[in-house]
Amino acid sequence: MRRFDPEVWSGVAMLAVLLIAAGPSLSGVAPTRIPQGWWIALFCAMVLALLGAVWDAPPERLPWQRAAFGLGVLTSWALVITGMGIGLLPVVLVVVVSVGPYLAPTWVGFTLTALNLVVIAASFGPRAWSAAWMTEVSIMLGFYLLIQVAALLSSLALLREQRSRRELAEAHVELQAQAELLAESARSGERLRISRDLHDLIGHQLAVLTLELEAAKHRDPGSAAAPHIERAGHVARELLSDVRTTVGELRGARSDLRGTLQRVVQDLTRPSVALEVDDGLEPDEERTVLLIRAVQEIVTNTIRHADARELRIEVRAEGEGIVLRARDDGRGARELRPGNGLRGLRERFESLGGDVAFDGSRGFGVTAKVPTA
Repeated sequence: MRRFDPEVWSGVAMLAVLLIAAGPSLSGVAPTRIPQGWWIALFCAMVLALLGAVWDAPPERLPWQRAAFGLGVLTSWALVITGMGIGLLPVVLVVVVSVGPYLAPTWVGFTLTALNLVVIAASFGPRAWSAAWMTEVSIMLGFYLLIQVAALLSSLALLREQRSRRELAEAHVELQAQAELLAESARSGERLRISRDLHDLIGHQLAVLTLELEAAKHRDPGSAAAPHIERAGHVARELLSDVRTTVGELRGARSDLRGTLQRVVQDLTRPSVALEVDDGLEPDEERTVLLIRAVQEIVTNTIRHADARELRIEVRAEGEGIVLRARDDGRGARELRPGNGLRGLRERFESLGGDVAFDGSRGFGVTAKVPTA
């Protein structure tokens, strides 16, 4: 069962408001200027047009979505005019205005607000200009002007908040990735410094000590100190071997890849990231940096374009290489047109002898492979 999705429930709430506003005309309690069957058909056309315009809409609005919104606007006008402006029916125009910012520039919303007032006035017919109805019509127009503007501004505020959340999430991922890259660089630099100090200072002195003890052993082989000198030389050679082994381990030390990648994606709520990394997978520094950058780009791309709720990332050791697989449950892409980020991701893997494949079906997927050496 899918978890709570605010967009789905927003669509349900919009449909409920439309049904309440049009309820009297739909049930036949309120009269209409056209046969009720035709009026119900108009209402259904409006609902389908509005839902089609906003349902799972990508950040870049497609022409058919704008056309659906235009159809929704025209059918809402027809409903109000043929419904004779009785009761709460003009509320359908408020719903249409609230949808506008998701599909059109802001100025379109304010223009639509003004046109809706004309439609409301027209729904009264000639009586709107009579002295008896003038006051009532003016009050109604003022009321619907205010609630339309309030609905429009609320939608704009929600859009701005959504945009801010996306930008904040992108910045968070980028900062976490940069922090991990800096930490990885610092750890690598510190290991290299310690290994050099061990090799150049302690290793050199132990080598000299070993030679001196060897010379002392041969200078007076029959003395009582000879066994002690032999044992001291043996200890010095073992210490020198241990130092060289430690230097090699420090130079070849690997990072905790799982912990590093987990810190990059931590605290994200939308999308929530499920990360799986094989136990014991310890790539070298160059491939660790590559995988950090890859996860950063994949998560950022999901936040910016996919409108996904969940993102699954797997990093596995397969054969002689490392495979990264990622897939979100967002809208996917019918036509794959990799941007600069995805092209850069492919170039990074190819520079190390790997390759990357993208899949826009069933969400958006990435499969990246790189040899271990």
